[in-house]
Amino acid sequence: MNHFELRGGVMHCEDVPLPLIARQVGTPVYVYSTATMQRHARVLKSALTKLEDPLIAFAVKANPNAAVLATLAAEGLGADVVSGGEYRRARAAGIAADKIVFSGVGKTAEEMALALRGGLYQFNVESFAEAEMLSEVALAVGRKAPVSFRINPDVAAGSHAKISTGGAQDKFGIGIGQALSAFERARQLPGLAPQGVAVHIGSQLTSLDPLEAAFGILGKLIGELRAAGHEITVADLGGGLGVPYDPSAPVPPSPADYAALVERMTAGWDVRLVFEPGRLIVGNAGVLLTKVIRVKEGPSQPFVIVDAAMNDLMRPSLYDAWHAIEAVVPKHENPMVADIVGPVCESGDIFARARTIERVEAGELMIVRTAGAYAATMGSTYNSRPLAAEVLVNGSDWAVVRERQDVEALIQNDLIPQWLDPSR
Repeated sequence: MNHFELRGGVMHCEDVPLPLIARQVGTPVYVYSTATMQRHARVLKSALTKLEDPLIAFAVKANPNAAVLATLAAEGLGADVVSGGEYRRARAAGIAADKIVFSGVGKTAEEMALALRGGLYQFNVESFAEAEMLSEVALAVGRKAPVSFRINPDVAAGSHAKISTGGAQDKFGIGIGQALSAFERARQLPGLAPQGVAVHIGSQLTSLDPLEAAFGILGKLIGELRAAGHEITVADLGGGLGVPYDPSAPVPPSPADYAALVERMTAGWDVRLVFEPGRLIVGNAGVLLTKVIRVKEGPSQPFVIVDAAMNDLMRPSLYDAWHAIEAVVPKHENPMVADIVGPVCESGDIFARARTIERVEAGELMIVRTAGAYAATMGSTYNSRPLAAEVLVNGSDWAVVRERQDVEALIQNDLIPQWLDPSR
């Protein structure tokens, strides 16, 4: 469910008409719904109530905006971070240190030290070489590093290859066959406090079957580790539940169905469970609001050229991702079939091919739905296009939560060496 709907023939976010935001902030602009984020967080928490003290750590990479993180912190969520920058943003937004999980295959010594000094729930370690570095850093900082080993179960997620992370050829985690050895070797490393195992097989999952297979492998490993004398008190089950983008695609599992699977598969594990949802919480909580620049005649159908582009929303060009695209003030007459494209000088700057949409003209507004996750966070300044603004709506209130980047600032960030500076 989301809170973007037509009222009086005009698309609103909660109680705010989107044309108002476009007039005052300009386009393209991301618009987020507080009510949608709150509802999704509460639905997931409710689904997991039968579990004892689960930690829900929002995947910051999905949307690191400080206002979004603060909204989720108020709902009691923690954070799953994959960089020092994400760690700092989570802490700045009010997320408690003991609710932060630090994942990622390439943590640096500086990032490890940052998190150790600031505090965290655990590191999800993805190789023994990383464990050795963490041991050295922990000794230098004078802190014990709580550790779970991320296991690669060699389970295909069934999603797009670029967001699948649990296959043997993927870069993530320690191979299931090396897990026992990794724990044995880690036991000899000073400064580490091994406490659990973690698994995350991919994103945008539309079936529970791959998760069931991965959880089954993890459960068996927990038993083997305990038999070998290792204390296992935590199991991080990752995230990955999909959200509906394309109405013709399979409907993703509900949080209730997911929770039922977790309860069944983890019965008897006697661990604290950690979850890392991202897209599930914020995906449908955001739209990209854009304006039609012009409608250009094409060989088979017209091109609707909008002022948002692939640098604002990479998912269609990167993953061939499908997003619903709608007019903000639909005419409900004579729909058109068109290619919706941006102004960037790349053939891949396409949001939709041969899409049936409400008839639009230059100057009219459109939204790209389900743009709350892996959208603004992946933006770039390609073609010297400033990063889009972001707005958070809360009922009838709204605020800019990231100003539109200024082109002049882009220019000022470039430094001309002395031998090329004509003023010297």
